[in-house]
Amino acid sequence: MANMNVTDRTQFDREDLAAGGEGIRRGSEKGAAIYSVIAAVLAIGLCVVAVAMIDSWAQWLVLGVIVMTMVGFMIAVSPNRRS
Repeated sequence: MANMNVTDRTQFDREDLAAGGEGIRRGSEKGAAIYSVIAAVLAIGLCVVAVAMIDSWAQWLVLGVIVMTMVGFMIAVSPNRRS
């Protein structure tokens, strides 16, 4: 921080950029809950349709690979993952 100019230092000290997060504004909890319910209902509906339409073992294999890929992706982008 010793080699920062005044503008850089001012930007660094802004509350909304602070690491503590005191100035960070969060979305509404009600909106997040509504989104979660809608997403869950949609996901369950799509899963039921997919399982009903699968005819052969090859399609089950493809579905399994897609699910495993998504699980791997979720692990890779997890914010709690230690790097």
